Amino acid sequence: MLDRQEVIKDLVSPNNSKIVMLVMDGIGDIPDKDGLTPLQRANTPNLDKVAKESDLGQTIPVLPGITPGSGPGHLGIFGYDPLKYQIGRGILEALGIDVEVGEKDVVARGNFATIDGEIIVDRRAGRPKSEESAKVVELLNEKIKQIDDVKITFYPGKEHRFVVKLTGENLGDKLEDADPQKEGKPIKYTKALDDSSLKTEKIVNKLLNEIREVLKEQPKMNFALLRGFSKYPDLPRFGEVFKLKAAAVAVYPMYRGLAKLVGMNVVSTGQTIEDEFKTVCELWDEYDFFYVHVKKTDSYGEDGNFENKVKVIEEVDKALPILLELNPDVLIVTGDHSTPCKMKAHSFHPVPLMIRAEFTRKGLSNAFNEFECARGSLGTIYAVDLMPLALAYSGRLEKYGA
Repeated sequence: MLDRQEVIKDLVSPNNSKIVMLVMDGIGDIPDKDGLTPLQRANTPNLDKVAKESDLGQTIPVLPGITPGSGPGHLGIFGYDPLKYQIGRGILEALGIDVEVGEKDVVARGNFATIDGEIIVDRRAGRPKSEESAKVVELLNEKIKQIDDVKITFYPGKEHRFVVKLTGENLGDKLEDADPQKEGKPIKYTKALDDSSLKTEKIVNKLLNEIREVLKEQPKMNFALLRGFSKYPDLPRFGEVFKLKAAAVAVYPMYRGLAKLVGMNVVSTGQTIEDEFKTVCELWDEYDFFYVHVKKTDSYGEDGNFENKVKVIEEVDKALPILLELNPDVLIVTGDHSTPCKMKAHSFHPVPLMIRAEFTRKGLSNAFNEFECARGSLGTIYAVDLMPLALAYSGRLEKYGA
């Protein structure tokens, strides 16, 4: 069977068109307050106007019924089959904060957490400010430098997140997450999934105990959860496959890391949605493709905070004219997965999708929300088929076959 990317690569014909992919992380939801989703509740005149000029549909990130992590969710919309390319979250977080990862390194994403005895009571330690967690990372680096013959290094991330890097000989990365994924569960240690990772299992479990000892006096950040153990993977380059010069405009490290991993140029930007959109304007003449990431729709979904998720959607809508004034040849608005407030977690639900371009079936939809998208002209597609659609709408794909 032919590889999807190889087929697309042979058909791409570059031109001067511009593509913007706006990813509202975790945007998909289910009815909650008053029987509405956050997208339905939000006041979104700009998004709804775009919907009237667009083809709407919904994407399945991996397979029907499968709940994706952010890594697989993004790989899909970037045109990489998440079943073929399985990437550990650790490498994404590490690259996102410019951690150098060599062949002797295994990295993992860490969450500072709060424990009571053996029970995890808060997986995010109250979402501390980044500067507060950075001080705790500094303490860990001071107290824990090596376990057996393996060097240990900690790097601060956003809020409760950090990266830990293990450097040594014979370290595999096939490990279970040291994270029960739910609060109210007991501490979970890692377990090797193959023989090559047995040494790493031993080091990680010793490390968890040392972290617990060092942080025992901390009021909230008194433990850590580790997941996404990974070495540096080898992926086809986004620019080579799709023949696009791509810029990634994202604030959070993991998403910057994922974009860097596939070969996008990760650019500097400010912290707000408006800042990100203005960054696109500033770099408009330098790139063909812009990936623009909004994180807080997902964060508030995970917190079960319906009202704040609505507010973030409205912030996006208010700033959207900044992008619309650029008049991109193709504007895509979607998410990497759904994060229903009612579930406080990622879910298996399809993800809303909207594509505005010259050759769309305009006038079939009236608003951008889950139910309009479910009825839309694009139907339900796999996320991995989004990039071929983006190329087709931009006039960059030649005819297949005679």
